[in-house]
Amino acid sequence: MKLIKRNIRIIVLAVLVLLASLVGYGAYSLGSFGNRWFSSSVNTFARQQKNDVIPGRIFDRNGVLLASSDEEGKRYYSNDAAVRSAMVHVVGDSENNVAYGVESFMAQYLYGFSDSFGERLRQAISGVKRRGNDLRISVDASLSRFIARAFPAEKAGAVVVMNYRTGELLNLMSFPLFDPMNIPRNIEADPNKPFWNKATRWLSAPGSAFKVVTLAAALKNIPDAMARTYECTGAYQVGDTVITDAGMASHGTIDLKKAVEVSCNITFAKIALELGDEAMRRASQAFGMDDYFLFTDLVVENSAYPKTNRVSKEVAWTGPGQSALLLTPLHMAMITSAIANDGVMMEPKILLQAISDAGNTIASLSPRAYRYPLQAFEADIIADAMRAVVTRGTATAAAVSGLKVCGKTGSAQVTGQEQTNAWFIGFLDEPDLPFALCVVVEDGGGGGQAAAPLAAKIFNELKKYRY
Repeated sequence: MKLIKRNIRIIVLAVLVLLASLVGYGAYSLGSFGNRWFSSSVNTFARQQKNDVIPGRIFDRNGVLLASSDEEGKRYYSNDAAVRSAMVHVVGDSENNVAYGVESFMAQYLYGFSDSFGERLRQAISGVKRRGNDLRISVDASLSRFIARAFPAEKAGAVVVMNYRTGELLNLMSFPLFDPMNIPRNIEADPNKPFWNKATRWLSAPGSAFKVVTLAAALKNIPDAMARTYECTGAYQVGDTVITDAGMASHGTIDLKKAVEVSCNITFAKIALELGDEAMRRASQAFGMDDYFLFTDLVVENSAYPKTNRVSKEVAWTGPGQSALLLTPLHMAMITSAIANDGVMMEPKILLQAISDAGNTIASLSPRAYRYPLQAFEADIIADAMRAVVTRGTATAAAVSGLKVCGKTGSAQVTGQEQTNAWFIGFLDEPDLPFALCVVVEDGGGGGQAAAPLAAKIFNELKKYRY
């Protein structure tokens, strides 16, 4: 009998442990994947529940109304057509043409799925359609409208602006834009993919903008990295390929800071070969490459470092940011933010506040450090080199009078196409203006000619914003 009782206790204990594990895993999954589950197209429960709810309103950080509903639940967007278009990729649309906009990804708040049982019961008893929660998001409608006007006409690309101390996204734009209340009939045939949020979903090699990561790898693996010099003769043979610089420039004997300033491909190819593929991989992964991004506020495509067992020429091209590197504009903005923020990479955030129909705050901004890819002194060294790029290097067009701008240009050649995408990453080294950005202009040519001037306009506009 004692043996039976003992076995029963063991079984009961095992069942309780299993139940606790399931509850814990369920809570973890809901916290980590909840937004993805609520916004999933296969979630029939959520789709059915939406019919009984008037979704909440969406406001920008300053209280500008971006989305609202009538009593039947029909969705409307800003009365300002310029704001509607500028905000469409971050807000989304009622038909979910834009995947993972706030409209779909934050459905659990907008439709009140996250409300307490008591709140839902109270609204059910009232006999009227339940109202979802209002959201205040981090983006600035005024800033986004300015960027929409400043972006080169007829060009595609992306712009990301974030607060590098908190991770708040002040702007998240993909070009071309479209009006969610006046969608052209043939829009899906547009080769520039207006429905696609390129800021978060477009994976590409960033060209020389990636040299900041290669520099980080050098700082971590070469003790005297900044004191070393390299020879640039204008051409560097690696296997059956020749690495050159823009205009076949020959930079002579240069140190690493100068190599960043003039964006010397040959120097960074030599560094990549000296370090080897594994050291480059480790440094890249420290910045989040190969991560499975699981952010609470938005979905971001995972960046990828090229697979192992690569030949020398492939490793060499990684140094100056070509090869098979794949990163999104948002990830490049995060990398830039880590450099600006003393080596701390913050998780990107969109939600500032979720407010129930009863006026209660049920969720609010919670800044979170995502990674620590650099020590503070390493971040300072890279920032100093990026400052030289703007003051006398390839990004002088990004300079703004009265502001300490740090940046790096990139000109990424598209494999198999006669197209070069213009990149610029940069930040303001100003205590009251903690802003970093990434600008991409597809088929824009050199980063210094197409992306840097746009960045200067944005930085100059940001002087007005002190959050």
